[in-house]
Amino acid sequence: MIEPLLLTSARIFTFSNQQQLTNASGFYFERGERLFLVTSRHVFFDLPSQHQPNRIEIELHMDAENLSASTGFSMPLYRNGKSIWREGLDTAGDIDVAILEIDRKALPAKAIYRAFTPRHLLGHFDQVEVGTSLLVVGFPLGFHDTLNHMPVVRQAIIASSFGLRFQGKGYFLTDARTHRGTSGAPVVMRITDPDAEHAALPWMLLGIHSARLDVGSRDLELDEALGLNCAWYADILMTLTTD
Repeated sequence: MIEPLLLTSARIFTFSNQQQLTNASGFYFERGERLFLVTSRHVFFDLPSQHQPNRIEIELHMDAENLSASTGFSMPLYRNGKSIWREGLDTAGDIDVAILEIDRKALPAKAIYRAFTPRHLLGHFDQVEVGTSLLVVGFPLGFHDTLNHMPVVRQAIIASSFGLRFQGKGYFLTDARTHRGTSGAPVVMRITDPDAEHAALPWMLLGIHSARLDVGSRDLELDEALGLNCAWYADILMTLTTD
């Protein structure tokens, strides 16, 4: 029995031609007949660090009875010199979320994955309270089940008023222990009494993990890191996946 939540997450490798650069996390989002890979925008492009890959690879499971059977699936980030991912922007600036459409026809016929849909997004933000328990599903520092190619989960709680834009930005805060490589991971909340629509994947998609949050005035010797993180509200996906 495979936990379906673990099949929503994808390990992402970034490349400059044949040179591997970094690894990160992402997940699948389906809207109608279209399938998308969601991750942090800085996974695809980050000017301050001069991170500019031109393609990515993800791992795909190929056999539900033998999870060690996997294959790599490569996708370009540019076509005719122009980026082909979508990213968000609002009045507060850039949104650290990007989506890349997956060509379903190019996917291996036996590929096994699970995708969130618009039904997994919250209709009302007042359904969630501060302190609510969450999971972050990803590949911290690239760590994962190397035999079965599965991600790991970290526990988190909501650390700011959910529904409010923290400091005017389009994200909320989580309290969780996270690492590099978790960027782009889904932040989810368990549905305690799922209906028929959610029975196969009983989780609500609340956000997309972006980065750890710290204060510039922290004394590196005397003060521990805050242990807080930014998670962009997942409703941005409805804008980014609009035709």
